[in-house]
Amino acid sequence: MKKSTLALAVTLGVLAQQAGAAGFIEDSKASVSSRTLYFKNDWRESTAHDHQETATGLKFDYSSGFTQGTVGFGLDAQALVGVHLDGGRGYRSAATNGAITPSDRDGSAVSEWTRAGANVKARFSKTELKLGNALAPNLPILVTNDGRLLPQAFEGGILTSKDLDGVTFTAGQLTKSIGRASSNWTDLSVSGASKGSDEFRFAGADWKVTKDLTLQYYFANLEDFYKQHFLGLVHVYPISEGQSFKTDLRYFDSSSDGNNSNRTAGYTFNNNGGYAKNAGEVDNKTWSAMFTYSLGGHAFMVGHQQVGDDGGFVSLNQGSITDGRGRAEGNGGGSFYLFTDSMANGFIRAGENTTFGQYSYDFAKAGIPGLKASIAYLHGDDIKGTGANAGREFSEWERDMRVDYVIQSGPLKGFGTTVRHASFRSETGLNTTDTDQTRVIFNYTYNFM
Repeated sequence: MKKSTLALAVTLGVLAQQAGAAGFIEDSKASVSSRTLYFKNDWRESTAHDHQETATGLKFDYSSGFTQGTVGFGLDAQALVGVHLDGGRGYRSAATNGAITPSDRDGSAVSEWTRAGANVKARFSKTELKLGNALAPNLPILVTNDGRLLPQAFEGGILTSKDLDGVTFTAGQLTKSIGRASSNWTDLSVSGASKGSDEFRFAGADWKVTKDLTLQYYFANLEDFYKQHFLGLVHVYPISEGQSFKTDLRYFDSSSDGNNSNRTAGYTFNNNGGYAKNAGEVDNKTWSAMFTYSLGGHAFMVGHQQVGDDGGFVSLNQGSITDGRGRAEGNGGGSFYLFTDSMANGFIRAGENTTFGQYSYDFAKAGIPGLKASIAYLHGDDIKGTGANAGREFSEWERDMRVDYVIQSGPLKGFGTTVRHASFRSETGLNTTDTDQTRVIFNYTYNFM
């Protein structure tokens, strides 16, 4: 039995003895969430089949309170199931290329897939430790992906402390990941690598200097792949009632580690399919600046991002996986903490300069609460070419539109609908495919307690 499994079993035994303690049950929360997703990729002027499918996901979440005492203990549990509804062989991509369900041996979607997980937790003063395999960190150096049907999850431990006023410390180590279209755990890796690592360590802090200014620093190390430093600044300047100006600055400095430094087979980074000063090696500096002016329900955002010339931006992004029955399952499709993490593209190749803007409106200010809409445009230039295109520079652009509506009252209160559409185009020579992508999502959460 794995040590982590044994530790979890022992802790569950202790919790069972204390389940009646005040706080553990009284502060418990439980809910069931449903998400139905229609997903379509229209590959423009390509011989590839258009990708079109529909599926429903159900997620049960339970979060206990803490037992009494100097150190309180608790439990979080989660169970998920995905059910394929429509879109068979010939109408979908492999799971690693964006499909919302795992693939069977013949390329068709599996009818259903399931998974379950749990975290044990302990709290002392304002410090909390979570250990288990239902972790979903949302940090600058690691953003859990929830862009399809079921969310990604991680195995390991995370410690969060707020004992120092105004400062939130976070540290942890993760060992495994399970993807948004998968029921199998895998090691952690990067785009293009065939090997993995079972050690992703990180630590950092968010310091709320004033109520309007937050400073951030994080460090992360994926053993045998990369080391990464992050610096961030978020400032909100209140101009008047309902009017503000927000500044958001982000900087990443990433370098190779271990086997990636030595360019060992299987540990190479494909630099997002783009240029690298040293083939397969992580070597990147990326900065971005975003400025948002808000007035009533209106929000106008503009920004710019620069990816360094030596290689592409790196983040956790699992590779292709095949389960024991020969089904292709993908953990591919990681998220990252940059505005350019958009619907169809990432804008994170070597040398890429991206200018972007977004307008959004909250219709609550117009008497229609629950309705929101936005439109964004991103344009990347100076992308460094590779192979036969070495020495050339390329460009690409994307336009995203989104409408969200959540019913505010009545028997369907909380039922939400999201419609998203993206158009992506790039110059010939980038080895990318022009696409129009559409997603229609229906969400509902029922809280038991």
